[in-house]
Amino acid sequence: MDLTNVQLNDWTDVALQWADKVWPALLLLIVGLWLVKRVKNVLVRLLQKKNMDEAAASFIGQIAHSVLLIILFIAVLSEIGVDTTSLIAALGAAGLAVALALKGSMENLAAGILLVSQRPFKKGDFVEGAGVSGSVEKITMLNTCLKTPDNKLIVVPNSSLVNGNLTNFSANPTRRLDLIVGVSYSDDIRLVKETLKEIIAGEPRGKTDPEPLIAVSELADSSVNFTVRVWVDAADYWPTKFDLNEKIKLTFDEKGISIPFPQRDVHLYQHSE
Repeated sequence: MDLTNVQLNDWTDVALQWADKVWPALLLLIVGLWLVKRVKNVLVRLLQKKNMDEAAASFIGQIAHSVLLIILFIAVLSEIGVDTTSLIAALGAAGLAVALALKGSMENLAAGILLVSQRPFKKGDFVEGAGVSGSVEKITMLNTCLKTPDNKLIVVPNSSLVNGNLTNFSANPTRRLDLIVGVSYSDDIRLVKETLKEIIAGEPRGKTDPEPLIAVSELADSSVNFTVRVWVDAADYWPTKFDLNEKIKLTFDEKGISIPFPQRDVHLYQHSE
């Protein structure tokens, strides 16, 4: 009976010792998680106030959040009594092994840092890269999220955007709108040119500087092709293009100007015996 009481007292002492270590560590973990989240949010807001793009600020916030969590994890283990010196060494070796195993992920992480530092695009820009196109939604540590015009979400690895050609259609405030208009060889090209000038002059979204261009660009197999170039605001590119195509067709119909389709003449010869 006395032996049992001694063992019970020993277990009680051990439990009390662990309790003395665990509850401060638990408190540190709870407060630390709250602080890490707060620090991340404050950092993101400060970066945005410094005119940094929202996507770039969010990326830096994710990096800071991950680093702070690792520091908090080590601090909690140290509070419990774990030898963090050897743990840090073990984590370093494990991190190296993981980095070698996840080479592709590390490339995407490095590419994400390059995207944030070089800033080839910002949130909301319409870009084309890695064979896809869409508006930039956000940049994560490994991927960039794009939203297509038909509301599909495309997740592109950061390395694909960095290592390939990238086109940003929203980088400049204006864009040049190019149209190819084909008319029949039997039509008066002077009338066609004047008609196109009237249509372009009546388009309020078209810019006068640089001046619009209307010229005969090609004598094609089935049509005389006119090139129409007009500068518009980047946001008005597609609405202007759709409206001009419709106006050109309706105006040509009113003036009797034909838009030919590809055709081929076939000649039949009959040979007598």
